Amino acid sequence: MTETVTVPAARTTAAPPVLGGPGLFTVLLAAALPLVDFFIVNVALPTIGADLAAGEAVLELVVAGYGVAYAVLLVLGGRLGDLFGRRRLFLGGMAAFGITSLACGLAPGAWSLVAARVAQGASAAAMLPQVLATIQAATSGTRRAKAMSLYGATAGLSMVAGQILGGVLVAADVAGTGWRAIFLVNVPVVVLGLVLGARFVPETRSQHPEPVDGPGTVLLAVSLLTLLAPLTEGRAAGWPLWTWLALAAFPFAVAAFWAVERRADRAGRTPLVPPSLFRVPSMRRGLELMVPFSIGFSGFMFMIALALQRGAGLGPVPAGLALAPMAVTFLFVSLAGPRLIARYGTRVVTAGAVLQGVGVLLIVLAVWRDWPHLGFGSLLPGAAVAGAGQALQLPNVLRLVMSEVPPARAGVGSGVMVTTQQSALALGVATLGTLFLTLVPHLGMRDALVTTLLVQLAGIVLTGLLSLRLPRTVG
Repeated sequence: MTETVTVPAARTTAAPPVLGGPGLFTVLLAAALPLVDFFIVNVALPTIGADLAAGEAVLELVVAGYGVAYAVLLVLGGRLGDLFGRRRLFLGGMAAFGITSLACGLAPGAWSLVAARVAQGASAAAMLPQVLATIQAATSGTRRAKAMSLYGATAGLSMVAGQILGGVLVAADVAGTGWRAIFLVNVPVVVLGLVLGARFVPETRSQHPEPVDGPGTVLLAVSLLTLLAPLTEGRAAGWPLWTWLALAAFPFAVAAFWAVERRADRAGRTPLVPPSLFRVPSMRRGLELMVPFSIGFSGFMFMIALALQRGAGLGPVPAGLALAPMAVTFLFVSLAGPRLIARYGTRVVTAGAVLQGVGVLLIVLAVWRDWPHLGFGSLLPGAAVAGAGQALQLPNVLRLVMSEVPPARAGVGSGVMVTTQQSALALGVATLGTLFLTLVPHLGMRDALVTTLLVQLAGIVLTGLLSLRLPRTVG
């Protein structure tokens, strides 16, 4: 009698990658870095200008060079992660971010600082899209919903905390480094992130990666540059001819980009920004709302930093800490976001817009009543209410945008989302910031600030109306 030996069938598929708690902490730490660095320089600009003998146009390039490079390359960073592995791009981008942060902190002059900031923005564009793509590909169900909510909370808190941290570090003058500490502080954080990332972040990639969309990449870069470069530099440079030519070229660049992307999508290829993604209602309507929200957010942070230091005469620490109530309420309210969305749906976002509008009105009243004696106490009610309103909007909208993107397109979807957010943040500084600085010589600091805050309030009303078009539930 022959004994039959049963051989276990070989596994034909590997276990799906799983993003555990330490891995999620690591990618959220990486998500915070680029956003902190976008805002951390606001309160340090006067000190940088005095130390490096830099004029206003060059100082605006310190902000704009980072923001434009970051926005232009984000979608490409997402595609490269799909192609070569998101963990690999994540670690490489993080290492480059640390090196370029060190270069910013050691910059001997204003133009070398601008160059280092551009490189830092490019490094962030390689790192950040991998965060959302990894969450999308390595989590599911309630774990993904929680991770996306935490990502949104991290993003919003980083924007406010960056400005507070910038003021504290400049004033602390750690080991005589002055403003340089706002960049050097990134280096140990990056080292920690690299150690944790190498151990806890799983490798994921698209199962059917597409080659890089060369024409789409070039045309997207041209489109963003022809809009962001003249708007961010135009006022300080005196609106030379090139700014008007660039703005005139913008709609043609966008039309050419969209035509190329639509043709590639219809041919069955995966373009840099697939037009078919925008047929998903959650993504399309979420991005529509994110634009005015982000413009208002960054414009407010830029002009309040200038107004508190140059107009109200506050130092970097009081100017930064004046926004601490906004950070505190944002943190606690955003933690309640998942439960509120589960119970009330996206009407929570509408309620957030109403709260934010009330907060900005309270800030307007404080400026009108107390100028120039603004400070923590004057801004406390408005900042706290506005922070709570922002917390009901940003994390939930970020989660909504990615909720129906398939894992295979996670890199593309996250690249599109963060590019929209970053471009709108840069536009906020360029539009509301430019309006504020243009009005100051004619109206004075107080009235210029009040007028610009009322313009922001109109944008908040628009976000509230757009929120009514969102899908009622979030997947």
